[in-house]
Amino acid sequence: MSSTKVKDKFGALEIARAAALEDAPKVEHVGELVSITFDEAEESRIATYLFEASLPAYVGWCWAVTVAKVDDASSPTICDVVLLPGADSLLAPEWIAYKDRLLPGDVGAGDIVPTSADDERLVPGFASLPEDEDLDLTQLFELGLGRARVLSITGRDLAANRWYAGDRGPNNPISQQAPKPCNSCGFFIPIAGSLRSAFGVCANVLSPDDARVVSVDHGCGAHSEALVVTD
Repeated sequence: MSSTKVKDKFGALEIARAAALEDAPKVEHVGELVSITFDEAEESRIATYLFEASLPAYVGWCWAVTVAKVDDASSPTICDVVLLPGADSLLAPEWIAYKDRLLPGDVGAGDIVPTSADDERLVPGFASLPEDEDLDLTQLFELGLGRARVLSITGRDLAANRWYAGDRGPNNPISQQAPKPCNSCGFFIPIAGSLRSAFGVCANVLSPDDARVVSVDHGCGAHSEALVVTD
């Protein structure tokens, strides 16, 4: 396509503007002529008329009206009317799938977040680690008992790394100033399964981590053995 401004060889400027006006919500949404371009591959039988688009939220866009002429003697015909973005147009951001847009805390009451069938964080229930299920692998496989899917090693490692690096791991001010770590606290409840040696749940109502998963080397000032020594 040639982008150089040329004369209106088709004599179709007015019908092209009329076509844009017909598509536009309001007359003032169609502005001045920007350019007329001819498709060189079609032996100048197709032309595109660009008009400024004065639509809200369409800054830098143009009305593109495609006009065709079968031969020099025929009348021009409108083929299409569309809005096209220009070099400085405001464009919608690139589409990101919902599963990649969700952040912790986004899911609220009534929201449903489907999990894909090939989620690498999950494996069939019969492939679970023995220490993560009450039933042994033979029962899970032969009787079809247990959950349909459980955490894979990848899913377990992702969760463990996320928890350990978060606010309830050891690398934060409250842990570093705690008198003792969580694994020596009477309010610490070890979790079951393969993560038992690394994490537990806090059961101290006075702790900022009450009812939350904490690492064994996490800590806070509400440790059960943080006793006040009086003279």
